Order: sequence, then C-alpha cells, then structure tokens
Amino acid sequence: MEEKTQNPNLEPEKEMTEAELSELLQIRRDKLKALQDEGMDPFKKVRYDQQFYSTDITSDYDSFEDKTVSVAGRMMSKRIMGKASFAHILDYKGDIQIYVRRDDIGEESYARFKTFDIGDIIGVVGRVFKTRTGEISIHAEKVELLSKSLRPLPEKFHGLKDPELRYRQRFVDLIVNPEVRDTFIKRSIIISEMRSWLNNRGFIEVETPVLNTTASGASARPFITHHNTLDIDMYMRIATELHLKMCIVGGLERVYEIGRIFRNEGMDATHNPEFTTIELYQAYTDYKGMMELAEGVIDHCCKAVNGGRTKITYQGNEIDLTAPFKRVTMNDAVKEKTGVDFMSLTDEQARAEAKRLGIEVEDKTASAGKILPMAFDAFVEDTLIQPTFVIDYPVEISPLSKRKPDDPRLTERFELFIAGHEYANAFSELNDPIDQRGRFIQQAMERAKGDDEAMMIDETFCTALEYGMPPTGGIGLGIDRLVMLLTDSPTIRDVLLFPTMKPNA
Repeated sequence: MEEKTQNPNLEPEKEMTEAELSELLQIRRDKLKALQDEGMDPFKKVRYDQQFYSTDITSDYDSFEDKTVSVAGRMMSKRIMGKASFAHILDYKGDIQIYVRRDDIGEESYARFKTFDIGDIIGVVGRVFKTRTGEISIHAEKVELLSKSLRPLPEKFHGLKDPELRYRQRFVDLIVNPEVRDTFIKRSIIISEMRSWLNNRGFIEVETPVLNTTASGASARPFITHHNTLDIDMYMRIATELHLKMCIVGGLERVYEIGRIFRNEGMDATHNPEFTTIELYQAYTDYKGMMELAEGVIDHCCKAVNGGRTKITYQGNEIDLTAPFKRVTMNDAVKEKTGVDFMSLTDEQARAEAKRLGIEVEDKTASAGKILPMAFDAFVEDTLIQPTFVIDYPVEISPLSKRKPDDPRLTERFELFIAGHEYANAFSELNDPIDQRGRFIQQAMERAKGDDEAMMIDETFCTALEYGMPPTGGIGLGIDRLVMLLTDSPTIRDVLLFPTMKPNA
C-alpha cells in the first residue's frame, strides 16, 4: 500500500480503516529501516542550521529575493511532477513552499526525497524566488531529512476535529490547526505582557508553596495528598492569597504570583481542576485601586494581542474593554432584575423571598447576606455582558475582606464580570487579626456543618496579621478565562495546552 501525498486539488477522501492505518505505520517503519541500513538514520542527527523562519522570508520578500537561505520544518504537503516537485513546510511561525528539482539536488537525493512522507521534518537550503503564480518559494539546492514521522497526520480534509481527541493529542492539534497554535502563542504574549506591565509599576514576582498543611485563601474543595516522610496529609493550594499577604506583612509592598491553582470540583466550559491565576497585593491602597489596576492590565493585554484595539468580539457578543468599566452593587443588580431589596429584609423575610423566586436554600437558618449572592447567581451573572465591577459583597461570603465602614454587613469587595462570567475577585484586604480569626472560626463552623468548600483556620496567617499588615488591596485574576476572552475561545480546554481528561477506557 503506497501512502498518498496530500494535494489541495484532490477530492476529499474517506477516513482510513484500522487495517489501512496499520499498513501505513508499517510502510513508514520500513522506510526508516531502509534509511538506517544505508547509514542515513535521521534520528542520529543532532543539529541543523535553521537560519530563518518562513514568515521572515514571506513578509520581506524584497530583502530575500534570490538569496540563499536555510529553513526547517514539517512537510505538510507534497506534489510530485516527474523530475520536479513542490512541497510546503510548516515551522514555528508559518509555512512556505519549496521547489525541488532532480537536476538541482542530484538524482540520488531526489529519489530519496520522493520517499519522504507528510509529517517528516526536513531541512532545506535554497534560493528564494517567486513562482509564475506569484507564490514566494525556495528553490531547493539541498534537502535533508531531520526526523522521520512514523505516524501519519490526520487527512487534510478531515483534520483533527473531534474535541476529545484534540485535547488528548494536543501535539497533533498544534500541527494541523494553525488557529490553535495562534491561541497558545497569544496566551504566552498575554502572560508576558502582564508581567511586564506589573514589573514596570514596582511589583515583584514571588513564589509560594503548592503543598500546604491547610486549605485556605478561597472557598473551594482541595485535593488531598500525603507526605510520607512527615506522615501528614497535605493540600494542593486552592489560592496563593495568604502567603502573598504574609509577604506584605514582611514589607514586600507590591507582590504578585502567576501560578497553578488546584480545586477538586466540577468541570465545565470555564472550570478545570487545575488552572492559572495571577494574584497580586499592593500596600496602602484598597479595592478601588484594584479596579483601576484591573482595567489597566486588561486594557494592556487586550491591545497586545488585538492590534492595539480594546473592542473585541467574544462568541458573537461585541465587547468594549475600554476603561472605565461599569460599577454596580450586588444588591442593586439583584434588585434591578428581581425587584427585591434583600439587604433591607430580615433573614426570615429573605428566605421567604428566595422561596418565592424559586431559589433553593438548603440552610434553613441562612441569612439575607448568604441568600443575596444566590439570587445574583440565578438572575444577574449571565446577563452581565459588558465589563462590570459588582461591588459590596455580604460579609458572610467574604471572610478575607474588610467591612464597609458605613455598613458592616457588607465588605469592600468586587468581582469583575464579562460575557456572563467572573474574571477577577478583589478586596480591601482584612488586616484586623481579631476580626480575621473570628471569620475563620465562622468558616470552620460552616465546614463542620458539611460545607467542604469552607476555609480552614490558618494559624500561621493569623500570627502574621498580629505583627501588623498595612491597608492593602488585593486581586486575583483568572488568566485562562482572560485568554479565552481575548482569543474568542468558547471553553477553558481550548486555552489549556493539556487539560485534565479522563483516561481512555
């Protein structure tokens, strides 16, 4: 069975059977064996002088015309026409056509080139020119096999479309789907620009433990592991918050960490068990300062990957990321949608209104402050398409945030919502060690009642606060969701190189 070369002019082919695939695998191994028997094992090559990328040449043809260049990449198509052939190679930045003629590279080399397969990685030395159709190409003087592909790529017209297979075999997804490669290049740019923006404003990047003896800093169910030498259970971090605030106590007044967070909870379009956030803390500011910071960093990252623009399209919605963003209290947002002013009600009245609105409240003693966010989730969150800071959260769901001076039932906290999803969470950080311990105790009581997402008491953090922490603003921003937004990706799996997957049966 001969393996067919890909030709963009051919009709779409049927997907190959298992038997056909098995035969192709054997053919490629036989070709490798033949090369090895000739003393030309491609896997023994250790270096190649790749002078230029494809787009270096195609974007500046006038500078390269008639010059000899050396390029390398994966062969994605091949069209043999007797004594001459055309092929396309794909490198990190794009693709370029090569023209290979027997009389130029020699009969033996040309015969060997004709045996190369789609997916093989090759090096090409040749002269830059344009074909009669105007396509920028390289007229090969030497073609060298650098690595043999022993498994065929998905057929051109079928590609790699099945989402499950794409996520499981991201290495193939990156090869055959240029838009996927572009997404992850943009992800890298976003993170790099975020670091640069913060570093230029006096922030320093620090690293905090992934393994902890308590699970705190967020409301989430942790992953539990066991340390054999210490013979203790440990928790993979659910947030970087408490350690970063300890840095503030120690005098590092502007700190941030970009890192992986682990939460043992559900998976959907915006949730993966491990994900990337940036958390940062700045002394002598508050949650209003964090609003300005969030606007600034999102504006900067958006422009970096969007041609300097702050207006984007996400999943069909036109979204304007130009600062300032809208601000609304949680209570006012709920009141606008439901007509109910929860913060003016007694706890009993709030529970009655929740029942009338169809909100299921399992805790029969739930306060108005616990019911308000339930109403927000049910009636408001998915309606917030344009960037909106929702502010003034009830203290019951904000154990690490300062109370509002004029209403101690509420805290100086906001969450940023865009396109119906949360992107950031920020506080005027609680720095009263007595109040903090009391809230930790309340969280522990909730945990004892069965809430496995409630925080544990972190004694080390409580001790740190007793040494004194200045007024501080802090924010956590979901990097994966921001990348989704700025690359118009519908699910978090599209912006994680290797998302969590259930093993194949």
